[in-house]
Amino acid sequence: MKSVSLAMLQLCLTAAACHAAAAAAPAVAVPDAIQSYNIDFNWGPGGPNGFAKPGLWAEADPAQHVAWYKALGCNVIQTFCVSCNGYAWYKNGVVPEQPGLKHDFLTEMVKLAHQDNMLVLGYFCAGSNTRWGQTRPDLSYGFSSNPHIPYTDEYLAYLDGAIRDVVKKTGIDGFMVDWLRMPTSRESNGNRWLDCEKKLYKQLMGEGFPGEDKLTEAQMTAYGRKAIDRCWGTIRKAAKETNPKCLVWLTCCDINDPHIANSRALQETDWLLNEAGDLERTAAAKKMIGPQTRLITCLAAWNNQSPDVVIPAARKADIGLFGFTKPTLGTLKPSVASYLEQPLASFQGDERNIAALARAYLGLPQEAVRKAPATTPPAQ
Repeated sequence: MKSVSLAMLQLCLTAAACHAAAAAAPAVAVPDAIQSYNIDFNWGPGGPNGFAKPGLWAEADPAQHVAWYKALGCNVIQTFCVSCNGYAWYKNGVVPEQPGLKHDFLTEMVKLAHQDNMLVLGYFCAGSNTRWGQTRPDLSYGFSSNPHIPYTDEYLAYLDGAIRDVVKKTGIDGFMVDWLRMPTSRESNGNRWLDCEKKLYKQLMGEGFPGEDKLTEAQMTAYGRKAIDRCWGTIRKAAKETNPKCLVWLTCCDINDPHIANSRALQETDWLLNEAGDLERTAAAKKMIGPQTRLITCLAAWNNQSPDVVIPAARKADIGLFGFTKPTLGTLKPSVASYLEQPLASFQGDERNIAALARAYLGLPQEAVRKAPATTPPAQ
């Protein structure tokens, strides 16, 4: 009887281990060539800063979004866990959802995208969160649409809980980490440090805060690197402990920032985006990443990069492609077909980037034009 019970126990433990391993495995294989895009819910009118007001685009339909990304030729969708206004894009989480959220957006996106063999990666902004700034004024340099959050114990506890929750509940394949930077809003406040950050300085540096007027550039750099390193450690640990296969995707607008250059974050990240998109910083990033890190470059209106240069260079160097822009047609962009029906030269800015990426992702020549099929009027 004891041997049977022991055998049954071993069988149950083995089954549980297999179930856990299956749950940790990605539902979709990581593609050899990353083709990604993001219809960006971060920016928009109505909020107290440049970020979208809570609930803007809350009616977004996950089925329509997945269909758009599929038509573009994406194999990776980048969407949102929590956008910069501080509200979540899935329901019943530890972070309040976007007011009026019609669908369980992120969770449903994952289910639908996986059916079409696309990965879904969410988004967290480490350095800026309007709701955090509004509800914790003692722990934030206001709530501007710039990095404004010191990486205190309290904030890292918030990030830890939010990451574990969304990875567990939604089934996302990973998430992008944006603005892993020091709070630039400190400078806009006359460079007066919050008490919480003075405390953090002492905690990390092992010495009292010297005062704003006595802080040297070397001290600031050393402190900033320690603060960012600790924040990165919290983010990565929360992701990997919840799902070891969770992809952590770090984006940097300046890979040479002294607070992040040659850091542990660059060595440990699964994917790294050179958001500036330029060939020089992409080349510099290659020297700073770990052996497992996938490098990705970016096309977006803000970085003023030419798709004629970036796309062939990325393809030649086995670097992934990514782009983003905010919605212009309800919660979406115009149909992908509309970007293929006109020559590339007829588009400007982000519209040109989408048109170029669509052709690259779909395996079409950049000069390709696909006219819509003629429709026959219904018989009278």
